[in-house]
Formats: sequence, C-alpha cells, structure tokens
Amino acid sequence: MSSSTSPLAIPRAAPRSDWDVWGDEPAKLPAGARAIIATVLPGKAHPVPRRSTPILTASRMGNDDLDALAAIVGAGHATRDDAARMLHLGGKSTPDLLARRLGDPQPAPDAVVSPASHAEVLGVLRVCVERRIAVVPFGGGTSVVGGVDPEPGAHDLVIALDLARTAALLSIDETSLLATFGAGTTGPQAEELLAARGYTIGHFPQSFRYASIGGFAATRSSGQASRGYGRFDDLVHSLRVASPAGELTLGRAPASAAGPDLRELFLGSEGAFGVLTEVAVRIRPVPAATAYGAWTFPDFESGAAAFREATQRGIRPTVLRLSDASETRVNATLGGHLTRMRGCLAVATFEGATDAEARGARDAVDAVFTTHGGKSRGEDPARSWERGRFASPALRDTLLDIGVLAETLETATTWAQLPDLKAAVTRALADALGAEGTKPVVMCHISHVYPAGASLYFTVIAALTTDPAGQWRRAKDAASLAIGSAGGTITHHHAVGRDHRPYLETEIGLLGVAALRAVKDVFDPTGIMNPGVLVPPRPGA
Repeated sequence: MSSSTSPLAIPRAAPRSDWDVWGDEPAKLPAGARAIIATVLPGKAHPVPRRSTPILTASRMGNDDLDALAAIVGAGHATRDDAARMLHLGGKSTPDLLARRLGDPQPAPDAVVSPASHAEVLGVLRVCVERRIAVVPFGGGTSVVGGVDPEPGAHDLVIALDLARTAALLSIDETSLLATFGAGTTGPQAEELLAARGYTIGHFPQSFRYASIGGFAATRSSGQASRGYGRFDDLVHSLRVASPAGELTLGRAPASAAGPDLRELFLGSEGAFGVLTEVAVRIRPVPAATAYGAWTFPDFESGAAAFREATQRGIRPTVLRLSDASETRVNATLGGHLTRMRGCLAVATFEGATDAEARGARDAVDAVFTTHGGKSRGEDPARSWERGRFASPALRDTLLDIGVLAETLETATTWAQLPDLKAAVTRALADALGAEGTKPVVMCHISHVYPAGASLYFTVIAALTTDPAGQWRRAKDAASLAIGSAGGTITHHHAVGRDHRPYLETEIGLLGVAALRAVKDVFDPTGIMNPGVLVPPRPGA
C-alpha cells in the first residue's frame, strides 16, 4: 500500500458545507411539516436564526510557524486566511450549530494546512511535534459528536489538517476487488471514480455527500446499506497511517493470525492517535438490478421480531429499516399522507445480478414478514425513502430558524434487550424535554441489523427554550445515562468525539480507558493529535 506512484485518477473538487449549516443552505420544509410544528410549538417560539459572516478568534500563529508548515505543503496550502478558517470551525453537531448562531467570537484554528500526500502529512506532523502545535484531522467536517473542534488542548496553537488534496483513486486490484483511496476522497468522489470502472463500495451513510473515506474509517461509520454491504470497518482491507511517532501500514491479507489486528486501533480512533492517509477497501461490481419493498406491522415488537428472524436466517436485503409508530406517523404527515399509514412501516431494497435474484430476496423477506403480521405496501414507500435518504440533516437548520430543536442519537444492543433499551431512551428524552415545558415528539427506527441484535436510531423534535444549549445538554445527558443503564452502546456509528466521551468509561471500564491512554502515549507522546477527542483525560488533568 503506497502512494509512491502516480494516482490512477483524481476526482473533481468536492462541494463543502457552509460554516453554519449542513450543506450550503437550510432545506425547505416538507409539505406536511406545519402540522408537526403546530404540535411541538403550542406557545411562543424561541427561534435561533442564522447570522451573517462570523467574527473569528484571531490567529495566534506567527510567520515562522506558518512558513515551516508551508515549506512542507507548498505556498498557498498553509493559510491563516479567515475564509479558510471559517470552514473549519468544527463539525455539524447541534451544539456546533447553536454556537455559530448564538454569538462571537467563533473559536477557529490558527491555520488551515492542506497536505497532498502521506509524505506531506508526516512532514506536517514532524513540524507540529517540534513546535507543539495541536493537529485536528479534517475530512468532510460532518461530525455530529464534537469530533473536529479546533481545540489546542495543552498547546498554544492548533491547525486544521484539511485532507481534501489527498483525494484520489490510488490503485485498484480488479482480481481481488480492492481499491485504495487517499483519505480525503469524499463518498461521491469515490463512487464516481469507481462507477467509471463498473464498481461500488456500497457505503451510503446520511453524511455521504460530504464525508470522506478517511472519516468513514476513523469513526466506524455504518451506511444505510449496511445489511447488504457491511459497516465501513467491515469493508476496510488496509490502512496507511501517519502518526507523530512514525508511520504504519496495516493489513496485508484478507485474514491473519499475526497477533491482534492493529487496524482496530485506528478504526474508530477519530484522529486521536494519528492520521489515516490511505485506505484500501473492498469493492463490488455495480448491481444490475434493484427491487424495492415496504410493509406495515401492527406494532414495533412484531416488526423487530420479523427483522430478527430474517437476519438470523441469513436473508440479506441491501437496506432494511423499521420505523416505530411515531416515526411512521410523522413521516407520513411530512409527505402529506395524513391518513394513509398506520402501524410501523418497514422499507427495504434488494440488489442482485439479475432482476430474478433481486426479486427472490424480496420474496424471501416477504415470506418471513407475513408470518409476523406484516402487510405488503408495494414499492412506493421504499422508493420515496431512497429519494430523500440524504436530505434530513439539512432540515435541522431550517427548524432552528423557527424555534424547533430536531436532534438524533443512536445506540445498539442485543435483540433480547432491544425493547427495554428503546423504552428507557424514549422515556428519558420525553421526561428531560417535557420537564422544560415542551411537548416533545420522540421517534425511533431500526436501520442496522445483526444476528445478535440491532441499532436503535432516535429522532426527537421539541420547541427550543430560551436556553437551547442547556436544553440540548440536559436531554443528551438523560438519554446517554439511560443507554448506559439499559446495556446499550453509547454509539453505534456516530463515534465518541467529545459529546460521548463522558460516558465511555461506563462502557469500557477504567482499565479500558487506561488502555486507550496507553495507545495514545505510544503513537502521540506529546499529545498533539485532536486533543479532547475519544480519550478521557487523566484524573486531575
């Protein structure tokens, strides 16, 4: 795995999200949104509108440091320009977006540095170690857990290490079905480069339009087609890593017994140990056929039982999602179908080399679902979901404009514990937000399934209070404590970042925390890598 030769292909430049919204502008409210808004906004609204260009904290980086970085990446690729710094203020979590709307100055990196290769990343890290400059690896900036905030930690300066210039298809092995990308390649760039050769990765998370290949790996992303293609960590064959302590190339065979798999130290590491510079992933031929199906179940429990049976029998749709009654009702209302959907809606897609293969998988699922009370609703609901699959994050920005909080969180557990976990988190969110005088709507769906269990993805809508940041924090804390008490994981696919870090010890224990600190000490002995993310601080620090 090496970038010493010329890339096979360089993609077109990727679009960037604006500094204060997901994408380049807030989304338009769907037709039925007013009915839902009237439910959660019975009284006076407290909107948090967008503002004009922000005031940033002044860069503290002197010419000497900037020149040293520019000597590695080239003139023009190390900058203190406010226009560049403004696009690297952090991720797109609700606290991030509220902070950008509520006041200045906005904490900004002291500089943005844009390397074009693994060698340049190593060079930048050497300079930053020597000069004690913190480094925040930055892909698409789509973190929703405080994963890319420009915090210097114990250091005087912090840079955003923008990996967009590493975007490239570096190599492809059509015999082994492997493709190697520069870590800054976005999801659409990777799919476009592969589609020209007849292949796909099949990884389509909600952040797909902006997130990067390196970001997918660094956060253990799970795409909407995870049942068919697997989570992103399932797709990773090998990694190339630049760390302050040196470089590693990890993964040389499809399976190995050569000790613990060191790839696992960097999958999900969120830039806390080093920078993923190149990622080799498993690819597949673009499917020739896709079938669609939708069903309604009388309740969430019967739908979950159907999902469990289909999964444990080894039936593999590409996408498989089950909405609870609340989410089914809200989605129907948003689409203008006030009376058509009852119960709990499941949608699925099925890919195959032929139409018969795709339809055969749908028929197998239908047979299982029917025994659990599922009723076929044709193809339209699944096709409608697919058309809007990447749109909902931008609705959060529009709702903030009119005084509505829309937030998501996710977890996972075993099938046996799923009902109790769902009830506990739903109750925690309803109680925490209801105590502040709002009438929240709490929704949930299953979108990732395994033989042993499934994920739960919650969406909550509530009226913003006069203290929106505090409101979010109290609800987040209540839900996170409920997840820990009910035996769920604090995150199934959003990663730890800063928002989930306080709850990590509950999941992995004090010894697990100590192990993470020890790994960081080995690869990042001076602590410059993404300070404050993933690894809890030492007591008293």
